[in-house]
Amino acid sequence: MNGIEQLPPWAAALTAVLLLLGASVTLIGSLGLLRLNTFYERVHAPTLGTTLGTVFIAVASMLYFSVLQSRPVLHEILIVGFGVVTTPIALTVLVGAARFRDTAERSARVGEPENN
Repeated sequence: MNGIEQLPPWAAALTAVLLLLGASVTLIGSLGLLRLNTFYERVHAPTLGTTLGTVFIAVASMLYFSVLQSRPVLHEILIVGFGVVTTPIALTVLVGAARFRDTAERSARVGEPENN
């Protein structure tokens, strides 16, 4: 129905390994949201997991469709490129906004009288 019957066993196995590896890395990065304590620690783990997991999954897709169609399928390089560029930028913006917020809260507390 979807052509997987025509895929050689070595390509099917390699595609499955790459998909499982990508999904595992993404899951581990996502678990960092639950396990880590501060915002600055939490924002780092999913960023790494998303970037590396996307690369593995895109390589699996390129392999699958290239072998199935007997020609190079390279559309996924754009997905990887955009992910590799935008994910760290989003991390930088989020951390910068959090640092600005923390600094503003700290300076606002300096002017307040202390409650003993």
